[in-house]
Amino acid sequence: MTARKVGITDTTWRDGHQSLLATRMKTEDMLPIAAKMDQVGFHSMEVWGGATFDTCMRYLNEDPWERLDKIKQVLKNTKTQMLLRGQNLVGYRHYADDVVEEFIKKAVAHGMDIFRIFDAMNDVRNLQKAMEVAKKEGAHVQATISYTISPVHDLQYFLKLAQDLVDLGADSLCIKDMAGILKPYAAFELVGELKKRFQLPVQMHSHYTSGMASMMYLKAIEAGADVIDTAISTMALGTSQPATETMVATLEGTPYDTGLNLEPLSEIAAYFKEVRKKYRDYDVYKDGVDVNVLLYQVPGGMLSNFISHLQQQNALDKLPDVLAEVPRVREELGYPPLVTPTSQIVGTQAVLNVLMGRYKMVTTEVRNYMRGLYGATPAPVDEEIRKMIIGEEEPIEGRAADLIEPHLPTARKEIGMYLQKEEDVLSYAIFPQVAKKFLEERYAGKCGVDFALARQNEAETGAQVYPL
Repeated sequence: MTARKVGITDTTWRDGHQSLLATRMKTEDMLPIAAKMDQVGFHSMEVWGGATFDTCMRYLNEDPWERLDKIKQVLKNTKTQMLLRGQNLVGYRHYADDVVEEFIKKAVAHGMDIFRIFDAMNDVRNLQKAMEVAKKEGAHVQATISYTISPVHDLQYFLKLAQDLVDLGADSLCIKDMAGILKPYAAFELVGELKKRFQLPVQMHSHYTSGMASMMYLKAIEAGADVIDTAISTMALGTSQPATETMVATLEGTPYDTGLNLEPLSEIAAYFKEVRKKYRDYDVYKDGVDVNVLLYQVPGGMLSNFISHLQQQNALDKLPDVLAEVPRVREELGYPPLVTPTSQIVGTQAVLNVLMGRYKMVTTEVRNYMRGLYGATPAPVDEEIRKMIIGEEEPIEGRAADLIEPHLPTARKEIGMYLQKEEDVLSYAIFPQVAKKFLEERYAGKCGVDFALARQNEAETGAQVYPL
């Protein structure tokens, strides 16, 4: 057996706390341990993208661009990695090509090394622009297979998708098992076929939700996987990734030895054990494993959202009905993988179907989905359901983003006086409401104005304290 060092991508600063702590970890809790993590020898560290961009502004009063700058100042030896939702970037809908292009250019300029680019529908047209720009800017393009199980998602489906991604210029491939449902022997087969066909590194991403992820990683490595995603043990398991130390120890002394040392990892784990205590109000996932994900393919985040929605409606007793409705809705919508934003689209509609009657109330997102605005569905949708939702309207056939007008000039005009740097335009273009509030308060702080008091005075007197 040929020795082949397996790389470890640390997810603690992105998917680890996104999965366990509602993405609430502040930059100030990352930086004190950064130098120690930088010396470990990780293949890369996932530090940006996903939900971090949104929550930085929405909840933490942090500029996500400044977070990336601070991280890059400390990580001298380790490549940084981000999760990018294709044409959705770090948001929840398609954005214009000019926004996609400028966002990626700026991310590279701020030091991002590796872009893991995926699409919830596995529609390669939604990946094309992002991959093209990242490649042109000299970044590493990790094209992603969103893994799911359905009658249409068989081995040949994934191999065809991989070929399309390779044809678009992928530098490496990632199998993104967002629900933790990729079984060990299925992973062995899929990775083996990918390595047989393509001369590219293959990276594995999974969540421990079902309890299978570590076993799956091991079989994937035996089949040729080059890199695995893990989180430090005190930020691992549950809906997060497998624990770094466990995988390092498992592979130690084998042909797949990671070369990492457990001692510094133990110090890092002790640090995050204390940090996690600061976020106990958001630390809601207490179960070891969740078998519902095996039955319904419902990721942990979806399950907690269901519980929250139903509690608000005083209908928690309907949870079993909602879980049973999810696969039904998913089938009617053409078997989309359940990952942002399609997990929210399917999940919200399942809740409405149970509470209000099937498709008696339909979300705007489901209407747009049926119009083809999220891309091509993996399988045909139920035409009766489509007609029930959008009538005789014909869904679009082409690339959805081609229908979106350039947006940056409009965003620049709207942001007006709050523009301090070019990145502010991008933040506003992607999250207009969230960024507007963030940028207003930043402006008010620099002007020495109590923003909340100013708003109150405006409401009471009708006189603006400063122009908006």
